[in-house]
Amino acid sequence: MSHPNILVTDSDGILTIEISRREKKNALTGDMYRAMSAALNHAREQHHVRAVLIRGQDDLFTAGNDLGDFLNRKADDPSAAIPFLHLLSAFEKPLVAAVAGNAVGIGTTLLLHCDLVYAAENALFQLPFVNLALCPEAGSSLLLPRIAGHQRAAELLLLGEPFTAATAREAGFVNRVVAADRLMDTALAAARKLAALPAQSLAVTKALMKRPPERSAIEAMDEEVIYFSDLVAAPAAREIFSAFLEKRADPTKIHGAKP
Repeated sequence: MSHPNILVTDSDGILTIEISRREKKNALTGDMYRAMSAALNHAREQHHVRAVLIRGQDDLFTAGNDLGDFLNRKADDPSAAIPFLHLLSAFEKPLVAAVAGNAVGIGTTLLLHCDLVYAAENALFQLPFVNLALCPEAGSSLLLPRIAGHQRAAELLLLGEPFTAATAREAGFVNRVVAADRLMDTALAAARKLAALPAQSLAVTKALMKRPPERSAIEAMDEEVIYFSDLVAAPAAREIFSAFLEKRADPTKIHGAKP
């Protein structure tokens, strides 16, 4: 469970997972996903853990996947992000997220699996998958339209432009927007309230809320990953990634990528 860029603390019934890789804008690698999966499994197995808090720093959540690590993965090597997302989606205990600064790609889509999401006023979200010649992941093609409605989800997913914490709250996946200096205290207070409530009642209530009306998020993820794998190997995505790695372009600012 130990990893230098994933800091895990277990205190007072709350397990905190902190993404800490500031020099790379908290970009996530396969090893970091594996460390977060291990932390979630630990939280699931330990009866004293009543809630999980996922956070970054006071001014940074995550820039999403580390593109260098992402591109160096062999085609037949399954992404460590998939088991992490499956764990997150099926997690029985309450999940709280505290988001400040940039939350790009999976930094936004993972929030769709959290129960309570608090954002600082400086939070900036982005779903740049189409801009990168990719498609949505983490079940977001199912969950975001369900939460935000089709048109609002289409605006966020198809245009891929950055959007504010206020817009994220309007879209329905952020509970509250607070001042940056109050974010962690607000999220921790919510986690403490959850940790003090009857565990079985919370688990049953969450399970009932997560029952799929039609397709489940995991089914959506499995379908997305088929298309995602094809698109990530295609020339359009490779050129965009290469431009970023060679410092020719910033993928979060590419709005006119051609197929």
